[in-house]
Formats: sequence, C-alpha cells, structure tokens
Amino acid sequence: MRTLPKPGNPGGGAEIPGDARAVDTRRPDRTIGDGTAAGCTSAAVVKAVARGGIITFDCGPEPVTITMTATAKVRNTSPAVVLDGGGKVTLDGAGKRRILYLNTCDKAQGWTTAHCDDQPAPRLTVQNLVLTRGDSTGDTAEGGGGGAIFARGGRLKVVGSRFTGNRCDRTGPDLGGAAIRALDQGGDRPVYVVDSTFSGGVCSNGAALSSIGVSWSVLDSVFTGNAAVGRGANPARGGTPGGGSGGAIYLDGNDFTLTLDGTVVRDNRAAEGGGAIFFVSNDRTGRLTIRNSKLRHNPSAGFETAGLPGIFFLGRGKPSISGPSPKK
Repeated sequence: MRTLPKPGNPGGGAEIPGDARAVDTRRPDRTIGDGTAAGCTSAAVVKAVARGGIITFDCGPEPVTITMTATAKVRNTSPAVVLDGGGKVTLDGAGKRRILYLNTCDKAQGWTTAHCDDQPAPRLTVQNLVLTRGDSTGDTAEGGGGGAIFARGGRLKVVGSRFTGNRCDRTGPDLGGAAIRALDQGGDRPVYVVDSTFSGGVCSNGAALSSIGVSWSVLDSVFTGNAAVGRGANPARGGTPGGGSGGAIYLDGNDFTLTLDGTVVRDNRAAEGGGAIFFVSNDRTGRLTIRNSKLRHNPSAGFETAGLPGIFFLGRGKPSISGPSPKK
C-alpha cells in the first residue's frame, strides 16, 4: 500500500503542543469512498464537509487525486470538521477554484451568532492531505485570497499536509495567501501549521500564508519556491496596483504573533518586500519569533529590514531569533 511522500521538516525538532497535534480519526463520523478510486468524487467531498465531523477516505490501496468541481464549504453549525487524507489523497482545484472555505460571517453557511468574527467554532482541521492547484483569482469576497483554503472565524489547523501550485490574484496591495488566507480566528488563538510543506504558490502577496490580525505558529514545516508577484507594495505606490510582498508569508494588522520553529524557508521571492516574511504590525505590538529555523536565499527585489535577509519587519522591538540567522 503506497502513500504520498511525507511533507514537513522531519529534522525540525519543534515542541508540538497538544492543541497542534493531529486529530485521532480512527473512529470517523463519515467516510468518503467505497474502497475504489471511482467512489472518491468531488461531490462526495463537498457533501461530507457540509455535514461535518471527522471525515476519512476509502479510495482503494493506491494514492488518488480528486479533481474538485466545486468548493467544499464548511457549515457554521458544525462544531468541528476534520478532513484526513491518510497520506494518500490529493484534492485538486484544477486551477479553476478554491478547494476549502470556512467563513463564520457568511450567512449562506448558517448564521450562529451576532459576534461572527470571534467564535470558537467550527474548528477546521486539515491533515495528511495534498491540496494542489487551488485558485481564488477573481474572488473578491472578504478581500480575496486563499487559493487552497480561506478561513474566517472559528479555528483552523493544518497538520502533515502539502500545498503545491496554488494561486490567488496577482495584484492588490493587501490580499494574499495562495495556499491559505486566514482572518478572525476565535479567541485570537493562533493558526497551527505543523509538519507541512508549501511550494510553488503564486499570489500578489503571501504566496503561501496570508492574514490580517491573525497569529500563526508554524512548526517543523517547509516553504520553498513561492513567489509574491504584485507590484507597488502596500499602500500601493502611485500608478501601481499594489502588492508584491511576503514571498512565503505575509502578515498585516495590529496585535498578532508569528512563531517559526524547526522550519525551513528557502528559495522564495518577493517583487517588493520580504522574500521570506513580510510582517507589519500597524500599532507595533506584534511579535516575531524564529527558533531553530533556516531562512536561506529568499530575495526581496524591493526592500527588507537591515540585518534580516528576506524579512521585512515592523513590530515590537526586534524579532527574537535563536538558532541560525537568516542568510542571503
């Protein structure tokens, strides 16, 4: 029985909090497939995600790719949705659509509270999956972005997953997240990204991860070959459409944090600032922590912070860096 190559950085050595670990899926609420590849369809994925609970796949002994003909949307009445590919399933957006969508402020997905932008559920966990060729280009809802996953509200966690060749709009001063765009996480808890790999993403900003006012804890993961291709930065220079920052990660807002631990960020690029990381805390309360991580060869064609190759940082004090220093 074959599985897909394992993602992430096996030598990272980060301490993984309990809340960041994979969910136990040995007793699923529902299973996609009937033991054959033909039984694993886009329609089945969309239906299962809408129903919620712990979801696994039974697509036969070999790895399978499911081409998504519609975006799978989480219903806001679901306490939790866990989508576990078992290391054998690829969800393919075919370069035409976003793959997964969670938005607690979208009334079409069920309205559960007037405080939609700060509620603890649904909790969406994506684990042991590949998400490829997701594309949110042209989708302007909530500011756009999120080629593979868009998550506003509730909680998002990604474990043991691979994101390849995802896309969002190529211009725009503040949109981003070719792989993931996150907003308004419940209780201001961080998005956990663990043992995962992000490659080949292209977007105006944040060609892997992007958010506004959201904290992230990125553990034992890898970012390589992602490109922020916008032009004009943020705010957009006169005569430009804006964008081009955060080759791998683009974070904006006020009080938020980014922790990288045991993570490799290499060979990403930005047409403007932060070939690896663009981090702007507007009120200068945000904190950046980098532990035991390797940042290498992340060119910034426009600007970066002196002494921090590949990083543009505006936040509280200076970034806390332990372990190897970022290098050109």
